[in-house]
Amino acid sequence: MRCCLNTIMVITLSGLTCLAAAEQVPPDPNTPLLLKDYLYQAAMNNSGLRAAFDSFHAAMEQIPQAASLDDPQFTYSYFIREEMETRSGPNRQKYAIMQMFPWFGKIQARTDAAAAQAKAAHHRYEAAKVKLIYQTSSVFYEFAYLAKAIDVANENLELMKHFEQVAREKYRTAETSHPDIVRAQIELATMEDDLISMTRMRTPIVAQLNAMLNQPTDQELQWPQRDTFTPAEINPRLIADQIRSANPELSAMQQQIIASQKMVNLAKKRYWPDVSLGLEVEDAPNRGMNGGRDPIMAMVSINLPIWTDNYSAGVRQAQAETAMARREKIQMEFDLVAQAEQIMYEMDDNLRKIRLYENVLIPKAKEMLAVTEQAYRTNTVDFMTLIDAEQKLLSFQLFYERSLTNYLQKQAELEMLTGQPLPSEPEK
Repeated sequence: MRCCLNTIMVITLSGLTCLAAAEQVPPDPNTPLLLKDYLYQAAMNNSGLRAAFDSFHAAMEQIPQAASLDDPQFTYSYFIREEMETRSGPNRQKYAIMQMFPWFGKIQARTDAAAAQAKAAHHRYEAAKVKLIYQTSSVFYEFAYLAKAIDVANENLELMKHFEQVAREKYRTAETSHPDIVRAQIELATMEDDLISMTRMRTPIVAQLNAMLNQPTDQELQWPQRDTFTPAEINPRLIADQIRSANPELSAMQQQIIASQKMVNLAKKRYWPDVSLGLEVEDAPNRGMNGGRDPIMAMVSINLPIWTDNYSAGVRQAQAETAMARREKIQMEFDLVAQAEQIMYEMDDNLRKIRLYENVLIPKAKEMLAVTEQAYRTNTVDFMTLIDAEQKLLSFQLFYERSLTNYLQKQAELEMLTGQPLPSEPEK
């Protein structure tokens, strides 16, 4: 038991050290940040995570309270009307002190239950931490996608301006008609409107990130720098085992089951009486004058646990709560594994799309666009064919970035379920 308490105290002190370090070395939000920088600042400053740590700290303080005895009782009596007459004189007052001692094992049972509750609170704190990592990563990847999407939109906008210039040159030489210029201008206006929508999306995304970093929502943030993409190695059976063994929510529920079992043990011990020991002293002023001493009496009292129906109901209640905790843990385990299966499917589907767009569709779309532009210059194809080729390239580039973002977000969600980072896929 002492080893358990020491371990929990080490965890608590480590957490307090990290929180203190956060206040001493705040990162500069005006510099370009990688994901690890966002995660560091969120872990150090997020108020929700600090609240979870405070809840854990509060649960820790329940342990010494559960291990303590109740306060001793002091009793004082004074005779108001008639004094008690004794052989050595009248007694005017008496006083006593009593200390109640719970039956053997009661203090240990409630202390163990408090320790299990503290461990559960620690795992809930860990669950809040991995959830914050997932939420911050998800918004970060969305921010990175927005940056890439704006870059792609700008590149295609410049490309469309180039096509408009080509159409104007052909119109001046009477090689094409005026509608080609109008079509180019319509495409330019549409692309500029889409670019405005993308640019304005930056404000709510930055507000979400700032909220996680515990700073003003209008705090300016630089465009993020996404790390080089490396697919994760996915082993469904290993993922399921990691969820069962390392998911912090399941770990918290396991500690809750242990705490409930200790409460069952404590409820059963209510059938046994508690013992109170004490001393009583009678004070007679004339006794000291006659050479006598004040009598001191040892006292013992016990409570009588005769209301067994009440105690039986308490045992049944504790047993029902234990069964409920077990079933909730089993159901959550099934739900989390099923959720992981869905995530792994979506990761695999997005990874297939990433490779398809990167290795096949985008290179082919670029090749087709170059060939189509040359064909348009030689009047082999019309302007709508050129626009269609440009739109395909734009959509493929955006689909690639969307699939990549979806994959990274789902990977972060899966790491939240397993409670640990996923290994990278080995290079082929």
